[in-house]
Amino acid sequence: MSATPLLDVASRSVKSRDPRTWPRAKRNRYGWYITFTLLFLMMLNWADKAVLGIAAVPIMKQLGITPEQFGLVGSAMFLTFGVAQIAAAPLANKVSTKWILLALCLLWSLAQAPILLFASLPALWTSRLLLGAGEGPLAPVLMHGIYKWFPEKKGATPAALASSGVTLGIVAFAPVLAWVIGQFGWQTAFALLAIVGLVWTLFWFIVGKEGPYTSRKAEQEIDGIALEDAPVLVETKIRYWRTMLSPSWIFAVLASFFGYWTFTLAMSWGPAYFQNVLGFSGQQAGTMIALPAAWGTIATVGLSALTQLLHLKGIPTRKARGWVLGGAGLIAGACLVGATLTTSPVLSIALMVIGFGTAPALFAITYLVVAELTTVSQRGANLSIANAVLTTGGVFAPAISGFLIGGAATPAEGYRAAFALAGGLMLTFGVLALVFVNQQRDRRRLGLDTAVAPAPPSAAPSVSIPATGVEPAPVQVTTRA
Repeated sequence: MSATPLLDVASRSVKSRDPRTWPRAKRNRYGWYITFTLLFLMMLNWADKAVLGIAAVPIMKQLGITPEQFGLVGSAMFLTFGVAQIAAAPLANKVSTKWILLALCLLWSLAQAPILLFASLPALWTSRLLLGAGEGPLAPVLMHGIYKWFPEKKGATPAALASSGVTLGIVAFAPVLAWVIGQFGWQTAFALLAIVGLVWTLFWFIVGKEGPYTSRKAEQEIDGIALEDAPVLVETKIRYWRTMLSPSWIFAVLASFFGYWTFTLAMSWGPAYFQNVLGFSGQQAGTMIALPAAWGTIATVGLSALTQLLHLKGIPTRKARGWVLGGAGLIAGACLVGATLTTSPVLSIALMVIGFGTAPALFAITYLVVAELTTVSQRGANLSIANAVLTTGGVFAPAISGFLIGGAATPAEGYRAAFALAGGLMLTFGVLALVFVNQQRDRRRLGLDTAVAPAPPSAAPSVSIPATGVEPAPVQVTTRA
């Protein structure tokens, strides 16, 4: 028997495992399969964050913790959150997202162990610090992984769906965790989340896979776009500090910084507010926090779908993304400030739902803006840096709010001050994002949109950047706008 047929079979087998060689329908189907798998991971990630707030009242009572101490515990995980993201940023360009995500989920699942073994304030600190190290790099790595499965103009909706796990995780897990805490104690809720995390890690080990859209050149080749028909731009290495100093990067990230501040405030202190001020039971208070999260899911997917629709219609992304980002921040901040001024409890809760819930919708749009200000091969690291900065809002929100609540004449006054501060800051930076986010201007300044003349048909083919994290000396390459 000839060896040639065996080699052909082996060659086809290798190609069948390479998404670049798959039919478009299969590649798109698997991309959505990966998206939903990572959506659940994002849901679990935020359930881990929210469980501390849902269990706030029994934890403070059992361990004798003051509001100031509890606020510092709530901020603890964000102390390592940003550090872990900066440390992981170079890896995002060089290591497969499959293995990074697997390691992160395993780490934060094991981070629950101190709480399960020792119910004490030091154990809470240790657990939350470890949790921050495990969860910190998740969002940018996850987004980078999803972007690899879809062409540039079709990546907003799947990325937004995965980002909606920020709120869907609370919608799905908050009622369950509140019931578990009420029936079996708060430590059991932490144990449940650790078990679910370990199960997901095993599942991801089996199904996780890298997408094929690793560069603009790869996108053109996969989708069958002739190089001479595609817009020709410069894609070359941009120093990270230049990207970070562009006005679009600064104000998009700051808008989400205060969005993160606001949503972290809701997750860490919202259940205690519903219980201690509004008089709900512990289980009802834990379930109530799902209301802004449910609105957040609608806002996240809806606003990101709007940005994609506007982009596909040819509207410049300054408007399609920048104006949507700034407008959402302005509306969310105004609603939260309004909630502290009205005397109607029903209207106050409704405004809080919109204000707190719209805040996480800013994250997915900020990721899109940041992704525009860099090359594909540097995107993972740039997203990690941006996420490290914007999630720093979580360091300040629980602690500052804890001191406002603990130092006020009444708990109601303390909560009102904390909510007004968050709303005012988000409103202000929403307006600033409307004015200063302009990706087209900043892409030109960075040299990303420097047009070059198309090569004549007889000219030598253009040079492409390899799909690794290490780029060669600056060259002009073809890339899709």
